[in-house]
Amino acid sequence: MKRRQARELALQALFQLDNHELSIEEAIGHVTEEQDSFLTQVVNGVVSHKDEIDASLTDKLENWSLSRLPKIERTVLRIAVFELLFTEETPAKVVINEALEICKVFGDEKSSRFVNGVLSKYTEQ
Repeated sequence: MKRRQARELALQALFQLDNHELSIEEAIGHVTEEQDSFLTQVVNGVVSHKDEIDASLTDKLENWSLSRLPKIERTVLRIAVFELLFTEETPAKVVINEALEICKVFGDEKSSRFVNGVLSKYTEQ
């Protein structure tokens, strides 16, 4: 499975977890029957580091609270921030680009612009 597909499935699994009482394995099972280590790593990572990810996002959001964000944008941001903060294998530019492409599939044009604005703050020095 390509990483883009794994990220899209992670988005769907995390969306399931936000809306239903499921285990991580059940949520992943609802979106694919395929086993993929990257998909599992992302979903597990976002769930286990959710408080740290949300705190980091809260610091970067301007004029928004995390709870006010649409679920798609919030979930895409959580996935990207997990990768930016807790994995080193993917360059930041690739993580951000993947997040924008996923926003274009599941969100709208405004989604990708908003997500880009938030994630760009993670690459500023």
